[in-house]
Amino acid sequence: MKVVLEHAQTSARLIAFYLPQFHPIPENDEWWGKGFTEWTNTAKARPLFRGHMQPHIPADLGFYDLRLPETRIAQADMARQYGIEGFCYWHYWFAGKRLIERPFNEVLASGEPDFPFCLGWANQTWSGIWHGDPNRILIEQTYPGVADYTNHFNAILPALADNRYMRVDGKPLFVIYCPWELPNPREFTDCWRSLAEKAGIGDLFFVGRAPEDWIPQDHGFDGSFTWRSYVSARSARPMHVILDKTRERIAGRVKRYFSPKPTVLQYRDVVERAFLLEPNRPDRFPVVVPNWDNTPRSGTRGLVFRNSTPELFGDYLRTAITRVADRDPQQRIVFVKSWNEWAEGNYLEPDTEYGHAYLEVMREVSNDAQT
Repeated sequence: MKVVLEHAQTSARLIAFYLPQFHPIPENDEWWGKGFTEWTNTAKARPLFRGHMQPHIPADLGFYDLRLPETRIAQADMARQYGIEGFCYWHYWFAGKRLIERPFNEVLASGEPDFPFCLGWANQTWSGIWHGDPNRILIEQTYPGVADYTNHFNAILPALADNRYMRVDGKPLFVIYCPWELPNPREFTDCWRSLAEKAGIGDLFFVGRAPEDWIPQDHGFDGSFTWRSYVSARSARPMHVILDKTRERIAGRVKRYFSPKPTVLQYRDVVERAFLLEPNRPDRFPVVVPNWDNTPRSGTRGLVFRNSTPELFGDYLRTAITRVADRDPQQRIVFVKSWNEWAEGNYLEPDTEYGHAYLEVMREVSNDAQT
């Protein structure tokens, strides 16, 4: 049975990305030490410059373990209370091998929480890049071909058939993190569409993270998004391009006379420039980022959005909702990155500094847009 959710009365469909890496797995034990989870880096983070707020400490839910159903239910109840329609669970598939799959598998098998979801395939090689060791390959992402695509589809078919699975115009929504890394994106999407039709699922709705000039339909996709389209105050180029060029220039230099520091941007600047280069096409879905500080993972190689506040996040979200307001209700999608990327300093869950303030402003802005 397929369920099509009604969204006629909602200003936007807020979908929050959800990281499952909050429980130990044998692979992380081997790579990073016994008991490693996302909390390991989060809790040991320290300030790297004057005024740098670290570590970030979770409030209501504490340093949770996602193997506990009570935690997963509490997360869903909180997200629902503040206006999030559902979670996009990051999903990991490496030519038949799955990682960090237990929390979602238990959500699927148990039927709890009764909260909408979709899946996002984080199709990247795992390396030591965030820890200053980019040449260390932990597990490589490969694409063996149609047989592997078929096995992958069959593995997630029970999720696609679940009544909680989020749909766009009746089509299950599936997100791919790096669609351009697929050797032939259209071969993948055609394969899955055919398999979905044969399985009685119907068509699928593919959305990929991609640059502003990437046309989804040319690659077999229905839509795209990015969360790095903010631009420099001094240039019309995307800020991430400038940052990448800067890092290239300083790579290999000996820093003898100063201590290296992370790249720091003012969150206000990020908000004000978030959509300057972003095309407002019907197939382009906005993304809002409440905060960012990935120094717990990458230290001085990290990026910090400084002076993020709930009020500025509200402005960011308000602009994003306005961009989708004239679309069909099913396609008024705004992605929120993220629900719980704590080691990126990128989360909505309550912390000891702001409590529920980001969640409250999200609900307020969403409700205001409905009136």
